[in-house]
Amino acid sequence: MKQVQIPRYGDPDVLRVVERADPQPGPGEVAIAVRAAGINFADIMARMGLYADAPKPPLVVGYEVSGIIDALGEGVDPARLGERVLAMTHFGGYSTRAVVPDSVALPLPEGLSFEAGAALPVVYLTAYHMLIHLGNLHRGERVLIHSAGGGVGIAAIQLARWREAEIFGTASAGKHDRLRELGVHHCIDYRTEDFEEVVKQKTGGKGVHIALDAVGGDSFKKSYHSLAKTGRLFCFGISSFAPGQKRRLLSAARALVAMPLFHPVSFMQQNKGVFGVNMGDFWDDREVLQPQMTALLNLYREGVIDPPLDRAFPYEQAAAAHRYIQERQNFGKVVLTFED
Repeated sequence: MKQVQIPRYGDPDVLRVVERADPQPGPGEVAIAVRAAGINFADIMARMGLYADAPKPPLVVGYEVSGIIDALGEGVDPARLGERVLAMTHFGGYSTRAVVPDSVALPLPEGLSFEAGAALPVVYLTAYHMLIHLGNLHRGERVLIHSAGGGVGIAAIQLARWREAEIFGTASAGKHDRLRELGVHHCIDYRTEDFEEVVKQKTGGKGVHIALDAVGGDSFKKSYHSLAKTGRLFCFGISSFAPGQKRRLLSAARALVAMPLFHPVSFMQQNKGVFGVNMGDFWDDREVLQPQMTALLNLYREGVIDPPLDRAFPYEQAAAAHRYIQERQNFGKVVLTFED
């Protein structure tokens, strides 16, 4: 098989294609001939040496794939051979072949392409886990979504619209028209506007009930200050640690220093809460992931969600794909494709 490997930390150009022996499925596992693999910001952080959960180089990242089951381990239903599936992978997704537990490979819904299938699992699970599973988003509540034009952002917009919430979204001005078309009521240009002030103004000082923040640094503090009573802040990323395409420890240190310190007493006094979310930590927790993934596939079949695929790059152009995301050119999800 071929894999896109991170041989050492660095900018996108460190990525290289390597040849490895095909992995074989063990008992209860299936092998997938991968047709597409999703790219997430965690992959970029790992390439830069800023993602604590990632193995040391050389490593192959990738949390989600779609493709065709072409080999079965002992105990797997023979009828699964040749099935079109999507699956989450615990690293190793940037490969022409992936081996996963049988229960993780879920049938690709009718009408969903391989590219769109690889754009679904991580961003929708992240958004669903925060807004629905933990956030218990109700009709009429107000939601602040940072990086609203990204994969998780668009997934969250679709779910918030389904729950009939009032949506605030931060993004560069060039993305605002498309965000309004998706259902964002209040677009905020993070480059020229103070989102905390805009939220206060638009809500009459009441604030939002849920804030989704993967920026980190001072943004966590401002998002917390933007919460209404009963407000819930979800911290699920630290993109401010990686403002460029190479690791800059000084930038990461500055963002770390800007992080707020939260205290339980203030939570009680202000009726607010803060959640930390790392979906990769649930890899072995099927009781958490499987019901949510099943619910999401049903929402796709009902027309509630539609994977926000922006662009597909051939796997040989993985460096260009990473650069495209870091330059904030994407509106939605970016994936790698693999030949038949």
